[in-house]
Amino acid sequence: MTAQIGQPAPLLSVSDWVQGGPVNFDQMTGRVVLVEVFQVNCPGCFLYALPQAIYLHEHYAGQGLSVLGVATAFEDFDKNNLGNLVRLAETGQVVGETLLALSQRGELIDGRLPYRIPFPLAMDRLNKREGDITDDDILLFIRTRVPDFDQQPEAHQQQLYKRVQSYFQSLLYRAETFERFDLKGTPSHILVDKRGVLRDCAFGACPELEARIKDLLQE
Repeated sequence: MTAQIGQPAPLLSVSDWVQGGPVNFDQMTGRVVLVEVFQVNCPGCFLYALPQAIYLHEHYAGQGLSVLGVATAFEDFDKNNLGNLVRLAETGQVVGETLLALSQRGELIDGRLPYRIPFPLAMDRLNKREGDITDDDILLFIRTRVPDFDQQPEAHQQQLYKRVQSYFQSLLYRAETFERFDLKGTPSHILVDKRGVLRDCAFGACPELEARIKDLLQE
């Protein structure tokens, strides 16, 4: 089942709860739910999205908001894995590009976050990919992200096709929640209203997220 805005949200699919939980949308009726989807090796997740999610948790949990964190993986599987998520939850340790970026900004203490993530954290369920990637898979991926792909010059189409083909070949696993909500990257957020209906599902920074949550809390 693929998620549809305005329809009941499909359940999150996770392999492990490393902090808090287990919990899912069907257990949270009557509360607005924000799911912050991130990768451990994702500097932008730690520079912007997770601090925003922590702020929202601290300011609105008492008003009916529940925040969950789901670590996913669609690349860099040596870093975006359960072990590093456990270390993040237990000690604040970060790795890879996240470690580099936050160190350069002076935001770490001995390679660790100076704060703890206060809401439940889970690992997306990863399944080993089976079978070959088809031309239809590649073209569908491109056309959903580049609407005018078929109007592009042929040389550019071929270049983009080869890049996406190489990307797919690099993937070892499929992340169930990431694909179930048709996410485009990390950070992304999933927003579900008090009735369990999916109201928003978006990639990247979202300055208006607080206003949207306040509106949902008042419904």
